[in-house]
Amino acid sequence: MARFVELFGVIAILAGIAGPGMSLLDFLERQFIFFPSSQVERTPADVGLPYEDVRFETEDGLFLNGWFIPAPVASAPGERGSSDVTLLWLHGNGGNTGHRADDLALMHYLLGVNVFIFDYRGYGESQGKPSERGVYRDSRAALSYMTSREDVNSERIVYFGRSLGAAVATELALQQRPFGMILYSPFTSISDLGRDLYPYSPIRFLAGKRFDSLSRIAQYRGPLLVIHGAADEIIPVDHGRRLYQAANQPKSFHEIPGARHNDGMGEAGTETWTVIQEYLDSLPSAKPPTRTYDAKDTGTPASSTFQSEIIRRSP
Repeated sequence: MARFVELFGVIAILAGIAGPGMSLLDFLERQFIFFPSSQVERTPADVGLPYEDVRFETEDGLFLNGWFIPAPVASAPGERGSSDVTLLWLHGNGGNTGHRADDLALMHYLLGVNVFIFDYRGYGESQGKPSERGVYRDSRAALSYMTSREDVNSERIVYFGRSLGAAVATELALQQRPFGMILYSPFTSISDLGRDLYPYSPIRFLAGKRFDSLSRIAQYRGPLLVIHGAADEIIPVDHGRRLYQAANQPKSFHEIPGARHNDGMGEAGTETWTVIQEYLDSLPSAKPPTRTYDAKDTGTPASSTFQSEIIRRSP
């Protein structure tokens, strides 16, 4: 009984802090789930990549900012490049796209695919304030934008979700099945994660079914790759294992020895990149890569359907 009295006392305090005009759950989301940064300090140009800076609109009228990095042009048969696969990158709950610049370069050079990354509402230069429902809308808008582009094969879009983005990718996959899906450091649900991170906090009770990937993953029927760091101190590797176990075939699981949650993908090791490459190459009817990166590549123009500022940079 004392625990329930304590719980309701905490809820009352939090409700008072949230103030009028904001629900308790909205307050909890912004305090414990979303940690956006509005200052974009780096762009793909800072790591030598040609890219397009684009704006696209959500169904509720917000404009979001994203970057399209075209697949590298290659010069020799059998080398990676010029793939018709596009990775739709759904990033985690902190920072903004600028904090992923180094990883974008690795994806570009090592995977040889198109990459589209964008900021959720309230992150970077995107309008609005983040919420669970909002970031789901943002992912749908990003996918709609991608499928509108003439230089993107809409049947070969792979969702790449990392951390919180893995939950967004899983939800999106139930709305529109992707060519494939990669979940990197995923959690089962916010409630489960709250239990692990804050065992004596009411957060796990208040979170309810928020970002509940475990209940959704069994509804996804398509190729799946789950990757998780063995030493992840934020989202324990057991979350990734449980999602993998609940998923349908075809699926694979890769554990990165010694990897922590915020390690860059450059620290993931050669084996991890090989696993991702082999996963992409295994997808049915995928166009095999035939070329490698050419510094003269300047990318391709964006679709005229969307407002777009095209930035072409060469390394």
